[in-house]
Amino acid sequence: MPHQELIYPINEIFQSIQGEGYFTGQPAIFIRLQGCDVGCSWCDTRHTWVVDPAREVVSSQILDRSSNSDCWASMTTEQLCKSLRDLGYTARHVVLTGGEPCQYDLRPLSRALLEQGYQVQIETSGTTEILADAGCWVTLSPKIGMKGGYPILDSALLRAQEIKHPVAMEKHIHDLDHLLARCQHGAGKVICLQPISQQRRATELAIRICIERNWRLSVQMHKYLNVD
Repeated sequence: MPHQELIYPINEIFQSIQGEGYFTGQPAIFIRLQGCDVGCSWCDTRHTWVVDPAREVVSSQILDRSSNSDCWASMTTEQLCKSLRDLGYTARHVVLTGGEPCQYDLRPLSRALLEQGYQVQIETSGTTEILADAGCWVTLSPKIGMKGGYPILDSALLRAQEIKHPVAMEKHIHDLDHLLARCQHGAGKVICLQPISQQRRATELAIRICIERNWRLSVQMHKYLNVD
């Protein structure tokens, strides 16, 4: 029986600068997948939550789009790779983001991108099993106690090279400590604190904890620069 190629629901593809975490400042191509049921209260991409069949469009309508929309297009790995070539992007770092990209089997797509010489980063909440090529860099941004009610998986904690934790109050630091205790206190992982919604108190808290523990600060640089 022939293998059926996976189809991914794609919200947008664009080139910009990575504004968060370990790769801050890196030119990057973002492939945003549609669909997420985690339900983060501060989410700034709510338009990606629902895969509404009525909002499906042809791929040409979502390529290099500059405005947020809940429209999406079905694309295969081959179509996605061809689109990157056709768009003429110069960045060699690809970020698979969402939504929640790990709701889908990313092995065919991530493997193909790596074979074409791209560095591949996956941004995930850690609430879904990570099915991706071993050569990918996984950034886990743990979403604890969200509306969806999903726990952070041990397998996701162990797989991630980077934990980028959103913080607004001391409770969020305690939550992170409990998570790190489940994976040898984050040994060998890059730990970044990211103030939620650029709040001043959250930023001051994150700076203090980063200095105390020798962690990194992630300030969503793209929002300060007002770029995508």
